[in-house]
Amino acid sequence: MPRIKFLRHVAVALAALVVGLGGPLASARAESLPELTVMAPAKPGGGWDQTARVLQEVLLATGAAKTVTVENVAGAGGTIGLAQFAGKKGSGDALMVGGLVMVGAVLTNQSPVTLKDVTPIARLTGEFEVIVVPAASPFKTMADLVAAFKADPGKTTWAGGSAGGTDQILVGLIAKAVGADPTSVNYIAYSGGGEALAALLGNKVSAGVSGYGEFAGQIASGELRALAISSPERVASINIPTLREQGVAVDLANWRAVFAPPGIDAAQRTALIAAIDTVHKSTQWQDVLKKRDWTDLYLSGDDFDKFLGEEVARVETTLREIGLVQ
Repeated sequence: MPRIKFLRHVAVALAALVVGLGGPLASARAESLPELTVMAPAKPGGGWDQTARVLQEVLLATGAAKTVTVENVAGAGGTIGLAQFAGKKGSGDALMVGGLVMVGAVLTNQSPVTLKDVTPIARLTGEFEVIVVPAASPFKTMADLVAAFKADPGKTTWAGGSAGGTDQILVGLIAKAVGADPTSVNYIAYSGGGEALAALLGNKVSAGVSGYGEFAGQIASGELRALAISSPERVASINIPTLREQGVAVDLANWRAVFAPPGIDAAQRTALIAAIDTVHKSTQWQDVLKKRDWTDLYLSGDDFDKFLGEEVARVETTLREIGLVQ
């Protein structure tokens, strides 16, 4: 057989072999997770629960998992669910939703179980915070508020959510960034956004801090004046200047993420990351982001692991500096 013809036969044979091997291998790599339980460490209806249930829908719709169950374990800022979830050691068929609020809750509740006791998989979404004042406030800009805050930190009152939560963390970061005494911050924690809003509209506090969505209606109506947003750069759909562009070197997002139990092996971790990667790339997930106005902050695997370590350290330092954590 001539050499060229022989080489062609060899090439065809090798191609057939690769295809024969590639089919089963490819399908194995693309195989769905057989079953998955997603824990929302909160009551039904909240942000973590909504995230868990949307994940359930999209995991099923994309075929990334064959069956998905959502369970709610509420209490103590997610730390009760975290402790229970950490007991699923080695289970590659479970995920837990969590986020920045849980980082603070672990510290303020002195939880013996921390996010070091689970396996980071991916950061999903987030919401940036806004600093607002009543429409009649003498503070017209963030510079006005900062000047008053630095002159007398205790006299400047800040309304926000639960102690140690995202709102208080942001105020602590602002205090540190502008050179105000963090231990003198006068932060008033309210159990719900409605109470904080009432305090603002009643001119009982100097400023309020919350996720943009909480105050969006009152900002649009002119009842509240937005001074700044905590995004690293301007948000295209929100006409509010950032803290950074006003000389306050702070950005913060109330992010949400998913974690796996501790002790899973490399193959299990890879499979879970691949499933969430599939969710994030899907049109179904992108549609949800638009419909719910969720900010896409996707970060998976080692990149998320690195971010988480830095974020936990930042939050712990801040809560210690304002005296909330000893």
